[in-house]
Amino acid sequence: MIWSTGMYDLDRPPPRAPGGTALLDRASLPDAFEAACLIRCTRLDNVRQPSTLVAEFSSAAAAARLGELLDRLGTPARPERLTAGVRRRYELHRLHATEPGQPSAVLGTGWHRGRAAVLDPSAVGASTPRHARRRALASAAWRAALLAAGRHVRTHILGVRLYDTELAAVLVRGAHLLGSAATVAPRSGCLLVTVPGGADKERIVRHSALPASIVG
Repeated sequence: MIWSTGMYDLDRPPPRAPGGTALLDRASLPDAFEAACLIRCTRLDNVRQPSTLVAEFSSAAAAARLGELLDRLGTPARPERLTAGVRRRYELHRLHATEPGQPSAVLGTGWHRGRAAVLDPSAVGASTPRHARRRALASAAWRAALLAAGRHVRTHILGVRLYDTELAAVLVRGAHLLGSAATVAPRSGCLLVTVPGGADKERIVRHSALPASIVG
């Protein structure tokens, strides 16, 4: 089971750069949205954590992906690997902000703009470029979930366990944009978002495939 913790509150209103311009352009929005989704896959706990902590994962691949995205966004984070446990040892993969207040501003903007684009009901029948951008955001959300959320894989379904209702809605709508059906159902202490096996599952896996530099 993949699990993780995070520190940033991405529900705050997105900040604006001086003069009211957005902090992100169209090229960097998918990266910021994916990074925000990775963090929203994490489960906040009440244990006191360093103020610099961006996220903590049990998955090295999830931490590496978030680190890569933050580098591309110009808000690099310092990686840290820890070993925990007594009888059963396991590794933790952390990312720490290198500058105060970063990368929360970029990630907050990325989450709010990306979520709005994916869930926008008025976008049905939109232009091809706009639809392509929404599909790119949907792919980013699913890529993050498959890396950082708890997987629930069976022969007939592909599922992820989440603690965030808004991200669950994004994944359901995102699956539709990618040509697949998805459902969300409550489970003990979490939400389970599932995609049927077969062609629906294959579409999600194909669209959310990681770059070769991260795989393995």
